[in-house]
Amino acid sequence: MAEAGTFEIGLTTFVELSPAPGAPRVTPEQRMRDLLEEAALADQVGLDVFAVGEHHRADYLASAPAVVLAAIAARTQRIRLSSAVTVLSSDDPVRVIEQFATLDLLSGGRAEVMAGRGSFIESFPLFGYDLSDYDALFAEKLELLLLLARGGPVTWSGRFRSPLTDQRVFPEPVQRPLPVWVAVGGTPESAARAGYLGLPMTLAIIGGLPERFRPFADIHAQAAAAAGHARPALAINAHGFVGDDARRAADTFFPPYAETMSRIGRERGWSGVTRAQFDAGLGPRGHLLVGEPEQVAEKILRQHEVFGNDRYLLQFSVGTVPHRDMLRAIELLGTEVAPLVRREVASRSA
Repeated sequence: MAEAGTFEIGLTTFVELSPAPGAPRVTPEQRMRDLLEEAALADQVGLDVFAVGEHHRADYLASAPAVVLAAIAARTQRIRLSSAVTVLSSDDPVRVIEQFATLDLLSGGRAEVMAGRGSFIESFPLFGYDLSDYDALFAEKLELLLLLARGGPVTWSGRFRSPLTDQRVFPEPVQRPLPVWVAVGGTPESAARAGYLGLPMTLAIIGGLPERFRPFADIHAQAAAAAGHARPALAINAHGFVGDDARRAADTFFPPYAETMSRIGRERGWSGVTRAQFDAGLGPRGHLLVGEPEQVAEKILRQHEVFGNDRYLLQFSVGTVPHRDMLRAIELLGTEVAPLVRREVASRSA
């Protein structure tokens, strides 16, 4: 993480493969090449974090985030590299630590694990886990992950995997402990658990008024204080896009966004996303950070007033945005949005 008082801005992606309506389909190989170029540009323009999420579906390519992040590590110099998220409930904490310790070595100490329960369930049958153990799996595996992240011999036993006795895990990372964040999507118990453990939390806001999520930040901070921890770092993760012109940015972002959110909505019994609903989310209090650099910076700062967060992560690729537009959005985020936000946050702190 950045030094205390430094506000971090970054990007998240699931390496989406589904095309926008009317756009040519991108091959998986080309999408991966585009991703590496996007991550390299994010590093060049001074963004702080690049995070790759985990999904096991045909419409996403990132089923192995650590592998993708290792390729990005070879193309970048300073940007921090995180999962977003590692679906810990259906993974093995030992293997997660091995992979991210390796990434930490490859990147010169820039790796982070963002652990979560996942918003999709495909990984549970894929790896042989029972959905009825959804929360118990995460709680137990998080406990082991944190022990391993600290380093040294570990002795541990639980319900869902074989015990460890005075066991060390290799390779050893550059960072000690290896940073672990917890991703929370709207469950108060998850926010409380992260706070109780003294862990930084990433709070996803993908719909509704952002200020309605303030209680999760409060629960996180209060649980940390009750357990005797200093206030852990807080990140906000939201959907957004930056363009030279606000209307063109919205017109570019809407087709892939609507296609993706409507498809997921149909799977879960929701209605599709209309342009009127999308435009409502663009308002000053809306959840979408889409527009010109000054507009996006203003919304980040407005949410900072609400949450007092330390990091802001934007997901530009909700569906496959044309690569040329994505590169321009990343450039604007790094060269125009981030400096505006950092200056204002620094002046508030002073």
